[in-house]
Amino acid sequence: MITLRTTHGDISIELDFDNAPITAANYLQYARDGFYNGTIFHRVIPGFMVQGGGMDADMQEKESRDPIENEADNGLANDIGTLAMARTSDPHSASSQFFINVANNGFLNHSGKNSQGWGYAVFGKVVEGMDVVNNIAKTRTGSSGYHQDVPVESIEITETLISDAYSDK
Repeated sequence: MITLRTTHGDISIELDFDNAPITAANYLQYARDGFYNGTIFHRVIPGFMVQGGGMDADMQEKESRDPIENEADNGLANDIGTLAMARTSDPHSASSQFFINVANNGFLNHSGKNSQGWGYAVFGKVVEGMDVVNNIAKTRTGSSGYHQDVPVESIEITETLISDAYSDK
């Protein structure tokens, strides 16, 4: 289990190494490196998702590692409480940014290996702290530069705790 300590409370997540081995290992490495500490949830859309893992409190993007292969064809669905990788229009552009679904977002699921159907790779789920996620989703948002849906009050990941269960991964 990985626990994200945030300024709004703790969110504990379980990674799915069986169905999303590349993505889960990628996320775990960022967590081990302390990359997520000091990042914020920089995009919050009620009834949809909360996104974080790439921007600091000044809305500056942190330098990430190379992108990973999209594993959205793994059979996992973008349902409430699942974590998925954020990406650009390039299906294989995900690196550090992730989002937590606060609704069942079936339209984000894989439907084909083409530009319209790749989808967003689910690689884990919230096991404790969904109340914290739902409270983050209710946060008042505005614009920051060209970014929209940015929380007016910064919601920071202050610490990332990794359980011993992942020591052999």
